[in-house]
Amino acid sequence: MTEASICTIGDEILIGQIIDTNSSHIARELESAGIKVRKMLSIADDVNEIRENLTRELQDSDIVIVTGGLGPTKDDVTKKVLFELSGSTRHVENPGQLEVIHRILASRGLDVLEINRAQADVPNKCEVIVNRLGTAPVMVLRTSGSVLYSLPGVPYEAIGAMKDVVEDIRRHYRLEDIYHKSVMTYGIAESSLSNMLEPWETSLPEDMHLAYLPDPLKGVTLRLSVFGGEKSTQAARCEAELVRLRKILGDSIYSENDETLQQVVGRLLIERHATLSTAESCTGGMIASMMTSVPGSSEYFLGSVVSYANSVKHGVLGVRQEILDTCGAVSEDCVRAMAEGVRKLTGSDFSVATSGIAGPGGGTQDKPVGLVWVGVSSAERTEAVKFNFNNDRLRNTQRFAASALDTLRKFIASR
Repeated sequence: MTEASICTIGDEILIGQIIDTNSSHIARELESAGIKVRKMLSIADDVNEIRENLTRELQDSDIVIVTGGLGPTKDDVTKKVLFELSGSTRHVENPGQLEVIHRILASRGLDVLEINRAQADVPNKCEVIVNRLGTAPVMVLRTSGSVLYSLPGVPYEAIGAMKDVVEDIRRHYRLEDIYHKSVMTYGIAESSLSNMLEPWETSLPEDMHLAYLPDPLKGVTLRLSVFGGEKSTQAARCEAELVRLRKILGDSIYSENDETLQQVVGRLLIERHATLSTAESCTGGMIASMMTSVPGSSEYFLGSVVSYANSVKHGVLGVRQEILDTCGAVSEDCVRAMAEGVRKLTGSDFSVATSGIAGPGGGTQDKPVGLVWVGVSSAERTEAVKFNFNNDRLRNTQRFAASALDTLRKFIASR
């Protein structure tokens, strides 16, 4: 299996000034091509650090992808290191990159200065892949057992260069398939899920790897991976293991196609030619935002009432004042009334409502921070479910919204 390392260069990444988005995109491109990423690392703008790290990665990996450290100023430290590592004796001007430099600067009404022209100069022992989106070329250093590609750090340019880089890799390496299968679950904590699946996971073939990927809005994604072999064969092998997994997890699995909860709910609504509305208190419109983030959601999503105040719960949604005075806003009776109220108000087929305590204040012994009631309703029936979480305000709100969508998913599916 061909393996790669991804190295980002720049003090701005190490001090947290910018987020490294290049590595995640490059990793996806490499994995799709059948190249296993074994390491990601960030390196300071220091010649010695760059030299030491790149030398080691060229020894340990078949392919090294480097981004950053290129530019028209003294920050062009990567080129200095490549000059040394390649054993170059001089710089040579690359006419293809120089042409791009002229075109880009002319489009901006700028003259080509010597500092700009110098970007087309590359170490004579390095090959060049012309960067058509920027002024710094992609430099390629081939050694006896590995190859290094030096890409610009600007994400737009680095991402744009990857197609050419992958094509070059394919010409020089025989790549094997990598097969990934994701199973999306919700409602079972990662630790509990691991305990439930231990016998199944232990019995997996040695070349089949399982990863747990928790997310407050997506739940826990289980990813099966097989490196090498034909994708069709590995897909069939994974499917045989998934048959057993489905029996263990049941309806805690909401998708096997990398879908979000809101996408699955939307698909269920479309299949039933049904519509949805939401009544939200503690989630503050997050459920509506998640639903409308899906393209085409206007086909099934009618609207939302963010009933944060009790006066809106009563005056708009029709929650009886007796419920608010006796049971309180964070109660089963209240969310049932909210769900029924917004469904009747909008004329939707289904509705979901939330009322809870996100924190950090507002909790009591009976109703602690992290408590949420979720109500779901249709013309046939109305149900309510209680959840308890123990996170900060943002994480609680995210879990409230995701739990509401998962409750709604099961409610619609059972119709």
